[in-house]
Amino acid sequence: MFEIANAMGTQGGQEGGSLLVWLPWILIFLVFYLLLIRPQHKRQKEHQKMLSILKKGDRVVTNSGMYGTIVGINDKENIVVLKVAENVKIEFLKTSIAGKA
Repeated sequence: MFEIANAMGTQGGQEGGSLLVWLPWILIFLVFYLLLIRPQHKRQKEHQKMLSILKKGDRVVTNSGMYGTIVGINDKENIVVLKVAENVKIEFLKTSIAGKA
């Protein structure tokens, strides 16, 4: 009789224990989301907003560290033409612009 009661108690304990098994994983995911994923999405949105408001004459820096002034923008092909020196113009992908200088 004691064995049957003990076995029944074990089954009830396993159901509550399964939540305790998943709780650390849920907490790890929550911390991972709050510390890594959410801030990255926020930075991506800000970068996309900055790219959408670029215009001719803006001084920018590329991801490679090159400074230049925008002399042309082709939104259809996603290309920006930068003037980096006198009579020197270089085409870059719009997404390679890191920010305004």
